Amino acid sequence: MKELNINGIREQIIERSDFPIEKCKNILERKCTAILGYGPQGRGQGLNMRDQGFNVILGLRKGNSWDNALDDGWVEGDNLFEIEEAANRGNIIQFLLSDAGQIEAWPRIKNNLSDGDTLYFSHGFGIIFNKDTKIIPPRNINVVLVAPKGSGLTVRNHFLEGRGINSSYAIYQDYDGNAKDLTIATAFAIGSGHLFETTFEKEVHSDLTGERCVLMGLIQGAFLAQYEVLRENGHSPSEAYNETIEEGLQSLYPLVSEKGMDWMYSNCSTTAQRGALDWAPKFKKVLKPVINDCYQKVISGEEARRAISSNSKPDYRDKLNRELEEINNQEMWLAGKQLRPLRPENL
Repeated sequence: MKELNINGIREQIIERSDFPIEKCKNILERKCTAILGYGPQGRGQGLNMRDQGFNVILGLRKGNSWDNALDDGWVEGDNLFEIEEAANRGNIIQFLLSDAGQIEAWPRIKNNLSDGDTLYFSHGFGIIFNKDTKIIPPRNINVVLVAPKGSGLTVRNHFLEGRGINSSYAIYQDYDGNAKDLTIATAFAIGSGHLFETTFEKEVHSDLTGERCVLMGLIQGAFLAQYEVLRENGHSPSEAYNETIEEGLQSLYPLVSEKGMDWMYSNCSTTAQRGALDWAPKFKKVLKPVINDCYQKVISGEEARRAISSNSKPDYRDKLNRELEEINNQEMWLAGKQLRPLRPENL
């Protein structure tokens, strides 16, 4: 276990060496984990648990997810069941349906929970915004969270590469006194590399803000804004794409990941350093109020209600696909489709 001290704030980081897989198996040996949902998180976490020899089953609706699970080697009647039966069979129920799917399925899942079960989430949405989701667990179960800091695809790929993914964990309700050990053991069973503690509330507030801002929404907006400025001033698509996206993803951002922003700055030209140092405060001044506005809308529940309203409509998927297709057809990403295959490793 590693203790961090950052500006006087102490945090404990739980590492894989603190909970080797055999220790996790001992903790979970009398438990059956039922994973409900086979989206990116359900698939990644489920396959990682199965590959490490844990007692894990899936609960799915028959359809695309069911067929995908069969393709991945899950066996109907052995470790693949319909949702309600899996929830009934499991002692640890990983509720990994989409947020909208959780709302729809909750009454049926609740009816299949037994005294002493553990209800597991990878996102605090359903619990924290329960006025809108109506997900209110019974008092005679554990309620816990493990939230990998990446997509389900990354959870799976890091595991296959022998790496782990950073995850947060939280205990919302400890009914039997074993919730923490069960949570940590499950976290490493799904492929976590190290864990830091949070709360359901902090997890969902930070997660929704991050997705809307620097992880997805802000970066798409920033990419597009710079690309359009360059194109409007006569730069070619390939030049605009390379200067906006390719150089960042392939050269500069990996340096940030490796050793931090200061190290990336120190490995660029003095002209680049001067420009970045001068302009960063200007961007912060503009962006911080926007990010704060986003955060306030997250904690008020406005963003949750908007997501629930939109994602629960019967034509949601069609509208989403149209919006994604608009991004797909932006010149910036059309340029990327033709330029990415020209990277040296692809030739």
